[in-house]
Amino acid sequence: MAIGVKVMKRPTKQTSYLRATLKGMALTFSHLLRPKVTMQYPEEKSSKDWTLSSRWRGTHRMLTDEQGRAKCVACGLCLPHCPTYRLTGEESASPRGRITAMRAVAEGRATVDATFARFMDLCLECRACEDVCPSHVPFGRMMERARVQIEPLRSRRARFIRWFGLSVALRRRWMLSLAMRLTPLARPFLRKRMRTLVPRGSPGPRVPKAVEPEGSAKGTVAILTGCVQDQWYRSANRATVRVLVRNGWRVIAPRRQVCCGALQAHNGRLKTARKLAGRNLAAFREADWVVVAAAGCGAHMKDYGDLLGGEEAAAFSAGVRDLMEFLAEQGIESPAHGPNDKGPVRVAYHDACHALRAQRIKEQPRAVLRTIPGVEIVDIRDGDRCCGAAGLYNVLEPEMSDRLMEQKAASIAATDATIVASANPGCTMQIAAGLRNAGRRLEVLHPVELLDRAYAAEKSDIESIPR
Repeated sequence: MAIGVKVMKRPTKQTSYLRATLKGMALTFSHLLRPKVTMQYPEEKSSKDWTLSSRWRGTHRMLTDEQGRAKCVACGLCLPHCPTYRLTGEESASPRGRITAMRAVAEGRATVDATFARFMDLCLECRACEDVCPSHVPFGRMMERARVQIEPLRSRRARFIRWFGLSVALRRRWMLSLAMRLTPLARPFLRKRMRTLVPRGSPGPRVPKAVEPEGSAKGTVAILTGCVQDQWYRSANRATVRVLVRNGWRVIAPRRQVCCGALQAHNGRLKTARKLAGRNLAAFREADWVVVAAAGCGAHMKDYGDLLGGEEAAAFSAGVRDLMEFLAEQGIESPAHGPNDKGPVRVAYHDACHALRAQRIKEQPRAVLRTIPGVEIVDIRDGDRCCGAAGLYNVLEPEMSDRLMEQKAASIAATDATIVASANPGCTMQIAAGLRNAGRRLEVLHPVELLDRAYAAEKSDIESIPR
C-alpha cells in the first residue's frame, strides 16, 4: 500500500523573518486592544493561551466558582421557580441548564461562544433558584463571574456603551444629575417603551448631610442615597431620614459615598464593582449601621465580604441592613393616624427579588406597615415572581422583561389596591410602567413613604427636612 508523504519546504531566512515580524505585530496589536487585567480574582484569570483570537472567539476556559458548580446535583427543584424557564420551557433557560453549560466550559468540553453568552444574558439574576436549592448553590455569584467571561464576545459598540454607563456615568453623580435634567428634553425622541419607563417630575432636594434627633440618639445610621434612587426617587430617601430621626436615630448621608456597584457586578464589571465597594467602606466608617432603602443595593452591600474578602469587608457587611428590616428589628413608634384622611387604604405589597430571595426579607416590612392605622396589606398573586426589572434587564432584554411586567401588572390590578408598596427603585419603575400600560392609575410608593405620611398626619414631622 502506497503511503503518501507530504514534503515540507524548509523555510528560508526571508520567510522566517517575515513570520517573526508578523507574529510580533500581532502580539503588539493584541496587547493594545485588550484591557489590562489584574490577576487577582478567579473570574479574571486567563488560560495560558490567551491570544487575541481566543479572547474574541471564546476559546479560553471558563473559570467560575468550582465549588458552587460541584454543589449542583441537577435535582431540578429550581425549574418551576425560574422565571425564564417558566416562560420558555427550555432547559438552557433554567439554572440547571446554565450550570451545566458553565461546567462544560470549565471542563474544556465547550467554549465561551455566542450561544453560551445568550444562555447567561437571558438570566434575570433574581436568585429565586437559590431560595429553593437544597444544596445552597451560590448561583448569583456564579452568574456574576460568568458574565465577566462573556464580555469580550460583545461588539465594540456594546462594550463601549457598557463601559461608559457602568464604569463612568454611574460612578459620577454629576453625570446622573445632568442626565436626569436633560430627560424632559430627550423624552420626545425616546422610544415609546423607554418613555413609559423613565419617571416624570422633579426629584426635589437631596437629603442633608446629617440630621440629629430630638433628645439623645440611639446611635448613628448612615444611609445609602444610591444612584438611580437619588436621582429619580429622592422622596423615598427624604422619607427614610424623617422616619429614622422620628424614631431616635442620628442620620448621616456621607457625600463621599458612591454607587453600591450592584449593576456593575451583575453585568460583567466586577473590577469596577470592587473599586466602588472599597470607596464605600471608607465613606461609611463613622456609622454604627448602614441602612439601605433599595433592596438590590442592600443585597449587594451585604455581599461586600464575599466580593472583597478580608475582615474589614466582612465586618462592614454585617452592619448593613435593609431599611424595613432595620425598622422591624429596632422597633418604631406606632403612628396614631393613617397615611391620609380618606379612610382605610388597601396596599398591595411587592416583594423585590433581592429582598425576598437574597436577604430573606418578607414579614418585616409587612409588620411595620401593619402598625399604621387604616392600612390593609394584601399579597399579590404569584408575588414571589420577578417583575422583569432586574437591574438593566428591562433595557437589555425588553421582550422577556415586558412579558414579566405584564404578568405582574395584571396580578397587582386583581388585588383592587389603591397603592403599591415597592422597596426597590428598579421594581418601582417597572411596575409603574406596567400599570400605566394596563390603564391602571395606582400610586407606587416605597413602604417607608406610607409610614412617613402617617407620622406627618400627626403634624409632628421634622420641619427642617423638606418633603
